[in-house]
Amino acid sequence: MTGIRAKQKEKTRRALINAALNQLDPQTSFFSLSLREVAREANIAPTSFYRHFQNMDELGLTLVDEGGLTLRQLLRQARQRLADGGSVIRISVEIFMDFIANNRGVFRLLLQEHSGTSKEFRLAIAREIDHFKAELADYLLNERKLPEHLARLQADAMVRIVFSIGADALDLSATERAELAEDTILELRMIARGATALQKPKGEYHDPT
Repeated sequence: MTGIRAKQKEKTRRALINAALNQLDPQTSFFSLSLREVAREANIAPTSFYRHFQNMDELGLTLVDEGGLTLRQLLRQARQRLADGGSVIRISVEIFMDFIANNRGVFRLLLQEHSGTSKEFRLAIAREIDHFKAELADYLLNERKLPEHLARLQADAMVRIVFSIGADALDLSATERAELAEDTILELRMIARGATALQKPKGEYHDPT
């Protein structure tokens, strides 16, 4: 019976998470949701909400954590695909676009609350973004043999661009999203080539600025 109750509890918890995500759209932020609305969408009594989350803030932070974890797992899969050949930039952008298409609610939450009024949410989202930057910088350092400071700067630039592009991709059609992905790939390659050029010995690289 303990196992059955645990499965039912997890099922209800997941229903609450999905209910919150389903209600997020361009006009609806997480902090405009009410506990009653989420509970009704999940088909449970409002009082049952507290068996799974202390409050709406805890639910929101759970969404941030799960969204970040899902994306990091997908990007790690991208590295595994590289063993079969292919461009790290192309594979990563394609996976990121797939993530947005299949997780609109989560990504919308990350965008909306990245500069929102809640310091706790801003810090949680900033930590997730820092995780992406750190993993990419580690890859550039170890696999592309970039100096540490260039790996860090390239990772920062690339993550900023990808998240910005993600906001544009949210409500595009599949065809429009594919076109945007191609533009993004070209922009990221420009950054990568610039980082490579900066590795050249002094005197071999001319800074046009």
